Amino acid sequence: MATMTSLIGLINKIQRACTVLGDHGGEGLSLWEALPSVAVVGGQSSGKSSVLESVVGRDFLPRGSGIVTRRPLVLQLHKTENGQEYAEFLHLPRKRFTDFAAVRKEIADETDRITGKSKQISNIPIQLSIYSPNVVNLTLIDLPGLTKVAVEGQQESIVQDIEQMVRSYVEKPNCIILAISPANQDIATSDAIKIAKEVDPSGERTFGVVTKLDLMDKGTNAVDVLEGRQYRLQHPWVGIVNRSQADINKNVDMIVARRKEREYFETSPEYGHLAHKMGSEYLARLLSQHLEQVIRQKIPSIIALINKTIDELNAELDRIGRPIAVDSGAQLYTILEMCRAFDKVFKEHLDGGRPGGDRIYGVFDHQLPAALKKLPFDRHLSLKNVQKVVTEADGYQPHLIAPEQGYRRLIEGSISYFKGPAEASVDAVHFVLKELVRKSIAETEELRRFPTLSNDIATAANEALDKFRDESKKTVTRLVDMESSYLTAEFFRKIHLEPEKNPNGPPNSNRNAPPNNDNFTDNHLRKIGSNVSAYINMVCDTLKNTIPKAVVHCQVREAKRSLLNYFYVQVGKKEKEKLGAMLDEDPSLMEKRNQIAKRLELYKQARDDIDSVAWK
Repeated sequence: MATMTSLIGLINKIQRACTVLGDHGGEGLSLWEALPSVAVVGGQSSGKSSVLESVVGRDFLPRGSGIVTRRPLVLQLHKTENGQEYAEFLHLPRKRFTDFAAVRKEIADETDRITGKSKQISNIPIQLSIYSPNVVNLTLIDLPGLTKVAVEGQQESIVQDIEQMVRSYVEKPNCIILAISPANQDIATSDAIKIAKEVDPSGERTFGVVTKLDLMDKGTNAVDVLEGRQYRLQHPWVGIVNRSQADINKNVDMIVARRKEREYFETSPEYGHLAHKMGSEYLARLLSQHLEQVIRQKIPSIIALINKTIDELNAELDRIGRPIAVDSGAQLYTILEMCRAFDKVFKEHLDGGRPGGDRIYGVFDHQLPAALKKLPFDRHLSLKNVQKVVTEADGYQPHLIAPEQGYRRLIEGSISYFKGPAEASVDAVHFVLKELVRKSIAETEELRRFPTLSNDIATAANEALDKFRDESKKTVTRLVDMESSYLTAEFFRKIHLEPEKNPNGPPNSNRNAPPNNDNFTDNHLRKIGSNVSAYINMVCDTLKNTIPKAVVHCQVREAKRSLLNYFYVQVGKKEKEKLGAMLDEDPSLMEKRNQIAKRLELYKQARDDIDSVAWK
């Protein structure tokens, strides 16, 4: 099993690293909170500061009236064997303090940096490490003193704010509570015991400390409290005799104060029989031994938390993406992987794995037929227009049998109307494809970390779609032109144009009749319009099937096959610097990854360190 020194020292080291990374809060139980420590709780003027200074053996805490401790002080004690004695603040990592008066000033100054010169409080901790041959290995958290009323210059909520801060520490299951109560106050009204009883009703985590024993009224003592008869805890009560105000004013050395404290208990008629388990030195040893025992018990759960968090951090790194190598080959590979990921999402939209591709079918099944129905064939094939077109086509010499040129002009004029719906179908599919590109970019998880690359892919994809659209328009226009270029003669051979019969005369009696009574009769013009309409309906049915084929072939099929082909060629020609620019990330995402990587390294190192020490 690990020694007390190495195990507690290791926990201190991990706690310092957690504080550097800000890993001491948030949802759930953080590693910092899972590591056992001792929270010092008491009312204002209960003697908390004097207890801490007695444990450390140094006068180093700010003093004054009212709220002096306005930020949590995480105090990590490290026993040294070489006689050196110094202090280090986490916010001043390269500065070593040997003058403890300067330590006191720095605590006050660092408090003011966050809270200002006011009497307000902050839950941002100050972390102080003290190395000394006169201490035991221990981690203590000095919390602001509990109070019942706000004084001038404080917010009305200060009472609740302090209690909430204290509770945020002592409610943690791995927190050991050091409840400080002055002997000249009824233990039943002790702020520290009251809150400890609420969060630790069984008393498993609570150590009771009675201060100011030497200031009790003559004829009274705290033996009933110290022996657990007045309020029982699972751990023994410890009595403390702090330095008197006169000793503080005279700057009496803390080591001398410890000796006076021992003499007080050894010579006291009330407490002499308890002297061997009274005093600040005994309290420090008791807490250190208990902390080491708790750490030993909690190692399995700490390791389990560390492993769980490592898995979560690895999953988060996988989600936002691992760091990119700096060589051009790795950068090019990453870009191509991002392109493939985008292309996969885009194809899923088209093929039905994701929504959106069905809108293309909607263009062919609804938009195109609706547009074809709205074409102005009724106006183009009206009797008046048919007569006009046929007459103009005949020129100076009217047709002999059937107005073939008139038919052709009427058919060609009608077919030209199909170009509008054909091109509109191309544009509609183009719009859908561009929208799918936008959605696919947004839905490709791997691309979210690379805004520049996302823009480059989107630009390249849209440029390719523009080319596919232009080619598609040429193709559907050719389809329409092909229908005009060669008419289906078989269709007209099946139409029998029967001459109108005159029952009152011989068959040739109308040979010399005027044209209006022959070729240009309404029935004749109506027949021409009807024949042309029938032919156009046949062409319409054909184009209704061929236009979608052409659009899919030229746009959808090509988008699936070669959307980023040109982009691949251009990327392959880029220099390393330009490849790096394409992989430029969102700074906030880079910072998030760096923080996750640091936390991951912290947790892995913590696991390895605990494994290497805990089971020796």
